[in-house]
Amino acid sequence: MPNATPIASDTLAKICASTREHVEACKAATPLAELEARLPEGGLPRGFTRALEGAHADNQFALIAEIKKASPSKGLIRPDFDPPLLAEAYKAGGATCLSILTDRPYFQGHDDYLVDARAAVDLPCLRKDFMLDPYQIVESRVLGADCILLIMACLSDGQAQELLGKATELGMDALIEVHDEAELERALELPSPLIGINNRNLKTLEVSLETFKTLSRQVPENRLLVAESGLYSHVDLIDMSAYGARAYLVGESLMRQDNVTAATKELLGTAA
Repeated sequence: MPNATPIASDTLAKICASTREHVEACKAATPLAELEARLPEGGLPRGFTRALEGAHADNQFALIAEIKKASPSKGLIRPDFDPPLLAEAYKAGGATCLSILTDRPYFQGHDDYLVDARAAVDLPCLRKDFMLDPYQIVESRVLGADCILLIMACLSDGQAQELLGKATELGMDALIEVHDEAELERALELPSPLIGINNRNLKTLEVSLETFKTLSRQVPENRLLVAESGLYSHVDLIDMSAYGARAYLVGESLMRQDNVTAATKELLGTAA
């Protein structure tokens, strides 16, 4: 079993460093015991993986639609940013789940975006952030997250196991994200059924669907494969499905559309 701590790009290393500082500040402001006392605020988990499996079983494209205001590579993506309205638009368009960016320094996210979007609809929600500390897992559940993201490029095997264990304990699912073969090999040692293959190269920020096509061949059928990044059209979803994708995480291409509901339907192939 591989056990090396991954080597992150300079940008990712900076993001992780600032995230650790932020977590320490949060711990000082709200100690863990106090945070755990607030767990009922999150409500009952909605079953993120279960929703994706259900959509796939019904021969639908299981879409994880992302609510993202900005990104490090593209800057501001959507000026008229309203998480509850976007959540409602995605649901009306046929999205199965939501992904909400909460990282502030690099994605202009906010915890309230998750809380407000989840309150607007009944879809399961992924908290999209850089998870490095068990404290963040508890925090995510308090905010109402039904699933958390674990980026293998940021984590050692031990850290990933610990964070996944905490998420499972709190009734949440975990999407394990990989970008290359070494990360995938490590991810498959974890018991989470959700494996996300990100087509974006973290070092160059270039996107290639060949990443998914290559790595997907090494993933057992008992895992639920999520294709991430570089998906712009219904044809892209069909293409990825031929290589084993059972769910699709799409953000920027939908966030840039004037009519998000119509764009979502077009992506899913359900537009009239």
